[in-house]
Amino acid sequence: MPSSTVGPADAPAASRSVAGTSLAPRARSASTETALVATFAALLAVCSLLALSFGAVPVPVTLQTFAVLLAGAVLGPRLGPLAVLLHLVVGLVGLPVLAGAKGGLAVLAGPSAGYLLAFPLAALVTGVIVVALRRRGAALVAVTLLAGIAGTLVIYAVGVPVMAWRAGMSLEAAVAFNNLFVPFDLVKVALVAITAPAVHRAFPDLLPTRRRREAA
Repeated sequence: MPSSTVGPADAPAASRSVAGTSLAPRARSASTETALVATFAALLAVCSLLALSFGAVPVPVTLQTFAVLLAGAVLGPRLGPLAVLLHLVVGLVGLPVLAGAKGGLAVLAGPSAGYLLAFPLAALVTGVIVVALRRRGAALVAVTLLAGIAGTLVIYAVGVPVMAWRAGMSLEAAVAFNNLFVPFDLVKVALVAITAPAVHRAFPDLLPTRRRREAA
């Protein structure tokens, strides 16, 4: 009867196999990534429902930017924009998940179209900055704060000119209207800088840089 004992020559290989099984980080499955994208798309939908308008300002204040920046900071530059794109696609096909419980292609004809179209890019920029600076060992709170500010500026850079165009106002007037959003957006960025590090402390494998570093 053949012996099942592992010989000395096989011991290192067996040891490496066991070590690889127990210590190597497992790749995130497609189903897990899909769930993460869907979760943040749902968060965006919830944050879009509460919309506050200020007099003649043609674009409402919502929590959308908070969810957009949080998606980029938590999920990174790949899954973050995907979550935002999923939310936009669901809204554009007609479901009332955009600002003020609106939906359909008609929103692209409104003054807020530029802000909506800038959201995926803002999530991308936020995720890129968080991942890049984390590789250098920077503090996650400071990194997220910087990334959130950069993402917000991206939203302004696209949203303000489009608002001026679609609302038939001068660029200077659009900038003045946009400035009313700044205090609210600074609060949202601060909330992202608090929330994202807390999420990463609870789930340290969300950022791709951390997974690669642990695998090294």
